[in-house]
Amino acid sequence: MIKPIGYYNYSVIATYASLAAASAGIYFACVSGTSWAVLCLMASGLLDMVDGRIAGRCRRSRDEKRFGIQIDSLCDLVAFGVLPVCIMLSGTQGVFPALCSSFYILCALVRLAYFNVDEEKRQDALAERRQYYFGMPVTSAALAVPLVYSLMQLLGDAYGPVYMAMLMLLGAAFITGIKVPKPGLRGSVLLIVLGIAETAAVIISGLHRF
Repeated sequence: MIKPIGYYNYSVIATYASLAAASAGIYFACVSGTSWAVLCLMASGLLDMVDGRIAGRCRRSRDEKRFGIQIDSLCDLVAFGVLPVCIMLSGTQGVFPALCSSFYILCALVRLAYFNVDEEKRQDALAERRQYYFGMPVTSAALAVPLVYSLMQLLGDAYGPVYMAMLMLLGAAFITGIKVPKPGLRGSVLLIVLGIAETAAVIISGLHRF
């Protein structure tokens, strides 16, 4: 009997759910359901917050841990690299948006690949929980994109340029070697509260577009 490749346990459930939400978001962005796409992005962000905690409670072999690191970053590239670009391109066309998209996705790719290498080295040397990241985590797109989107009506014709500028700045922050503290329990609660507020803002802003 041929066995499927990969490692299967409950530690990856939230990660795969995040990818499913992102895939749905890409679909909605392609059919001009931008508000739904933004909400899917936020759902991916929420699931990404809990997948690490779930994995930490699961007894895993060294290979399973390494697999988890790789699969998490691959899913993050889709959710927080590709989906924000699809949301932008659902309402914007041209050469500059294409260049902006390429730059942003490339920065997200470099950031995630670097994290994978750094995290494997760290886990080989230390058993303690990571205290900070180098470079802005790509998951920050789950808060930055809804914030700009919720201001669409206020920004008017400036929405497209502001969105592109946000992606460019965010992409640069991904690959800048700044130390970003990893949020603890209080930080996670604050992010959830902020996410709830942004969800309400996105729903109110997109009522006529759902």
